[in-house]
Amino acid sequence: MKPLVFVHGFMGGSAQWALQKPLGAARDLITLDLPGFGKNAHLPPINSIPGFAEWALGELTRLNIDHFDLLGHSMGGMIVQEMVRLAPSRVGKLILYGTGPTGVLPGRFETIETSMQRARADGPEATARRIATTWFLDGENHPECKACADLAAQSSLEAILAGLEAMQSWSGREHLASITSDTLVIWGDNDRTYAWPQIELLWQTIPKCNLAVIPAAAHAVHLEKPDLFNKLIA
Repeated sequence: MKPLVFVHGFMGGSAQWALQKPLGAARDLITLDLPGFGKNAHLPPINSIPGFAEWALGELTRLNIDHFDLLGHSMGGMIVQEMVRLAPSRVGKLILYGTGPTGVLPGRFETIETSMQRARADGPEATARRIATTWFLDGENHPECKACADLAAQSSLEAILAGLEAMQSWSGREHLASITSDTLVIWGDNDRTYAWPQIELLWQTIPKCNLAVIPAAAHAVHLEKPDLFNKLIA
């Protein structure tokens, strides 16, 4: 079975996938840390989605991983769409989780420009913790929220602004119909970052695409409903 590669989203990191370790009983799991985030917070950040995709493909090549299944969450879902566009022969199955086909996010809890302004005004740690609470239906009361916020807080202001810039300038809508991978879209029905129209566009435009809508979950389904999430992936 091909390894499954996880690409985290904005202010995420490989540590966020701890509850997905049971999936490793059946296959190798590769959890990347994007430049500027998580264990790679020390690396210079990248400010474009294609740039992130090229980095991820290069990192997998460095690890001697030529063919793989691919999961992207949030901003990571944008990145994996670019990875499929750049290297379609390397990707088996594709999972687009809590993500969309455009970087400008209509219906997001706040505009990307507002997030950039508030990040400059409030600083990176306060910004990371504030945004991380929006990923959970129960906000800071969810038992996994603190660890997620701690991970987000490793991001520098430069990395936060670069990630927001990357999302703001990206669209993959024109490439959706050319995705040939068997695809699963996963979405929490209370996601405050990606509204339903973006999810519907993925589902209705990618040729071989199935949809799983998770009730009573927000943007962090893998932490809010880990058993159900893992069963869907398996």
